[in-house]
Amino acid sequence: MQIACLDLEGVLVPEIWIEFSRRTGIAELSRTTRDEPDYDKLMRGRLAILEANHLGLPDIQDVITGMGPLPGAREFLDWLRHRFQVLILSDTFYEFAAPLMRQLGHPTLLCHQLDVEPSGKVGGFRIRLPNHKRESVRALRALNFKTIAAGDSYNDTEMLAAADAGILFHPPQNVIKDFPQFPVAFTYEELKTAFVEAGARVG
Repeated sequence: MQIACLDLEGVLVPEIWIEFSRRTGIAELSRTTRDEPDYDKLMRGRLAILEANHLGLPDIQDVITGMGPLPGAREFLDWLRHRFQVLILSDTFYEFAAPLMRQLGHPTLLCHQLDVEPSGKVGGFRIRLPNHKRESVRALRALNFKTIAAGDSYNDTEMLAAADAGILFHPPQNVIKDFPQFPVAFTYEELKTAFVEAGARVG
């Protein structure tokens, strides 16, 4: 049995923090795991910026409510579900993702949780476990599933390396340069082809 493991932001939906940065005019919030490989450092920096600007979860959710999947993402996901079991592995938070999951047809999502105070202030975050994308793939392989993973950022590369086959989807040039071992797809049609080829290869 083959399982497709997908990152969420940058693969199926826009980067939430980039959109929030654009709406608030706070340029520092546009940094993502495409820029900073250390996720813990990235998130602690984001929380410090939110506190300094008196912004909380309701402000972020207002932005997310106006967002939708990337063009073609729902159709690609539907195509993928007909051929593989599909699991979304993301470093986002359930408090962010729910509206976007509805628009994608409620795929299974494994991600993290926020600690939110009654005032709406984001006081912290709870990581499911360090490098949970990689560890999820390793657990699936230990159960004798064949895994094909796709992602776009530095924090996806260990997941891609742990899978039976890994694919970069529309990554920035710095990620392509640093991880030349992974095939690259830039459109959903190319990603479909990559999954078909990987599925044939891993058996």
